[in-house]
Amino acid sequence: MAKSDFLRMPKSDHPVLIIAGPTGIGKTQLAYELACSGGQEIISADSMQVYRGMEIGTAQPSEELRRRVRFHVCGMIDPAAAFNVSQFLVLCDQAHRSILDRGKTPLYTGGTGLYLRALRWGIFGDKSRDKNVRRDLEMKCKAKGLDMLYAGLQKLDPVTAQRVSPQDRMRIIRALEVYGLTGKPISELQNQWGAAKARFPHRLVAVSTSRKTLRNRIRNRTEKMLKKGWIEEVEALAAVCSSTESHCFKALGFREIIQYLGGKLKREELEEIIIGKTYSFARRQMVWLRRECPATWIHIEGNQSMRKAVGLIEKYLASN
Repeated sequence: MAKSDFLRMPKSDHPVLIIAGPTGIGKTQLAYELACSGGQEIISADSMQVYRGMEIGTAQPSEELRRRVRFHVCGMIDPAAAFNVSQFLVLCDQAHRSILDRGKTPLYTGGTGLYLRALRWGIFGDKSRDKNVRRDLEMKCKAKGLDMLYAGLQKLDPVTAQRVSPQDRMRIIRALEVYGLTGKPISELQNQWGAAKARFPHRLVAVSTSRKTLRNRIRNRTEKMLKKGWIEEVEALAAVCSSTESHCFKALGFREIIQYLGGKLKREELEEIIIGKTYSFARRQMVWLRRECPATWIHIEGNQSMRKAVGLIEKYLASN
């Protein structure tokens, strides 16, 4: 993949709109409705929608939506490949430039907090990466176990340790890599973004709803995804990936489906576990998003929620 100078984004005459919110709230549909009326092209800021073969499980835009609106950074990476925020910025910048070159305006949408923050303010650079340090940490993980690495992270960077799961091998190793190379916790470096200059003019609109509504939306979406063939999608994915430890299987629900396929979960258990974990993740997303400034928040409820959200955002853009 070509390297991009992602600190030099092309300038546009108008601020770019970024739609953020928890998983299941309907960001893709909302962005689609806005793009239909405003003529934008959509760039996904989701860490898992970038993979091919995961269309159902990551709620990628349907062919019907793609026929009317152009989507970018979606379904383009081999599922066996690793993917990180630096690669994400490269793809975003390439898409951003191509959209501007065609005389169009980008519209970003997503709920991956780290990706959204990096998109807005940049990342702290290659000095925090070293393949030898990472290899040593991987070897320690194999020899002494992930629990030992997580205990070390709790001592060195308790803020990050509280944010990540004790089973999240990738993020634990990454945090320890950053500390080893910079002498600073990754949480401290991430907080420096708040004082940074924006990479490009933009407006962040964050969408929220009540907990009850969000949980119901997640339940309905999960049921539809399973009926649509999510289990078969994961089964096909496992057949082409050398290991279920591949990064793509970190997507919500994928490992639970692997457990179901292995006979470790019953069908009714599978659905409830996915709903519960997705809702917990959505709540964590909300906590992250509430730290993102500046942002305009839109709260939606009821049967007309999508139409209302579109109207509110269009009114906000018109008034600014």
